[in-house]
Amino acid sequence: MEGSIKVSPSLRRLILAEVGIPTVLLIFGIYHGFVQTLYRAGIIKSASFMGIEYYQGLTLHGVINAIVYTTMFAIAFGHALVAYYLRKEPNAKVAWASFWLMTVGTLMAAVPMFTGKASVLYTFYPPLKASPLFYIGAALLVVGSWLGFFSWIPRYLSWRRENPGSKTPMAIVGIFTTFIVWMIATLPLAYEVLVMLIPWSLGWVNGINVPLARALFWFFGHPLVYFWLLPAYTMYYVMLPRVAGGKLYSDFAGRLTFMLFIVLSAPVGVHHQFGEPAISTQWKWLHTLLTYGVALPSFVTAFTLAASLEYAARLRGGKGLFMWWGKLPYRSQENYLFAYFFAGLILFLFGGITGILNTSYTVNAVVHNTSWVPGHFHTTVGGPVFLAFIGMTLFMVTKLTGKPVAYPRLNVWVPYLWLLGVAFFSSGLMVSGLTGEPRRTNMGLTYTNPASEAFNADWSAAAGITAFGGFIMLLSMAAYFIVFFATLGTPRRAEPALEFPTSEAYLDEPARVTTNFKPWIAAAVVVLLIAYGPTLYDVLRATFFSSVPFDPGSPAPLR
Repeated sequence: MEGSIKVSPSLRRLILAEVGIPTVLLIFGIYHGFVQTLYRAGIIKSASFMGIEYYQGLTLHGVINAIVYTTMFAIAFGHALVAYYLRKEPNAKVAWASFWLMTVGTLMAAVPMFTGKASVLYTFYPPLKASPLFYIGAALLVVGSWLGFFSWIPRYLSWRRENPGSKTPMAIVGIFTTFIVWMIATLPLAYEVLVMLIPWSLGWVNGINVPLARALFWFFGHPLVYFWLLPAYTMYYVMLPRVAGGKLYSDFAGRLTFMLFIVLSAPVGVHHQFGEPAISTQWKWLHTLLTYGVALPSFVTAFTLAASLEYAARLRGGKGLFMWWGKLPYRSQENYLFAYFFAGLILFLFGGITGILNTSYTVNAVVHNTSWVPGHFHTTVGGPVFLAFIGMTLFMVTKLTGKPVAYPRLNVWVPYLWLLGVAFFSSGLMVSGLTGEPRRTNMGLTYTNPASEAFNADWSAAAGITAFGGFIMLLSMAAYFIVFFATLGTPRRAEPALEFPTSEAYLDEPARVTTNFKPWIAAAVVVLLIAYGPTLYDVLRATFFSSVPFDPGSPAPLR
């Protein structure tokens, strides 16, 4: 699909608001992430810094970066893809209602987080208890995202009626897969928040079933990772081969990848609960097996993208078995999206490998509550997801404002600087995680503080490497914010219009079994019933008492 299209002023304002607001919030999220590295390295040796308590900052970092930024970006990206590839704008009233629900929900959740009334981390595990405003705000954010997705469905069905027999554009397959996974994942979360957490936080019920809440969270929590990854995969399949100067190696491989994610992304959450006594061993084994299965579409993606990049490089004069790598446009200021995508792919190589390692029951038992996990996490969500999102945010802003990128030379180095920072940051966390360094503890008060009885000199060097990586990541984001906000202040050079680089297929096979979402959704429901029906039965059967609430700052219950 070629050429730019005009979009209505309403849709243009909506998309810009949905990428602009979370980008501003990201300043706070990045800041608190960097401060966390200072705590871990023992540079900050107190319970709070600049008026923000340790777990309060950890909560702000996780919620802003992992929940708010990603959700609002995915909706904005979906609006733009539907308008461009279907040539049909989403229903304006529903789309704006979605925006206001997400915005009001974010503000409601922000108040208790910034005032220290919701220091429950982004997993909001009970019996840690937050203000009702936090849970209600989170619920509004999710419901708002549902509305955004609903605004696309009539447009897609209309397109199907008008184009019988045509392949659905790959970008639409990708974004609809993203939100099908999101709908499956957020239904158990909705039960946890609406039926359990909100009544508990309001004092309407005295206690809460902690094992059930954890099981429902991880029913949501692991497919959430694929909700983050799938928009990046959409960019990789649709745009990366084009900005590299070539073609997508296999159209069918991309479509099959997305359909496999619908079936395999959700029935895997129990691998986060291998230490949970309420769940029988056979269901942990089943979830382990299914978690290995979800690596399959990522392997397909790795081989397809490698073939696509090789084809592009050879078109640009690349020769030999390996030397063609040198011909890719790593520092192209015009095709800067390539730098963002490629740096993310490098990080994802390590994120994917460590993710497969984590699936092992025995390895998982060793590393699960250590710093290994955030080390792995930042090579996945902090790698391909984050770099693709911030690169695409800048790209959409330039198209929808008609303004060129400010400081293009600086911009093209942002992803590589981030890649370097994450390499140090995650290496420090993972190496020390293998020797037992904890993942959520304020180490500045304990293990990296020589004045503490718990001081452990073995972790000091790795914690320093982590902080050094965090500093480079901070520099990268400072450069990105300079580019982003300077671009907004640049005079308009062209009429606002929407356009995405779109790859042709080198092998354009028939769509075959990937034509329709329905059989894959039905298969997903069957697999979920098999994987989670007995799991939830086990949890309910083994739970006899409810828990009273706790605050992370005190070992005693709140009442």
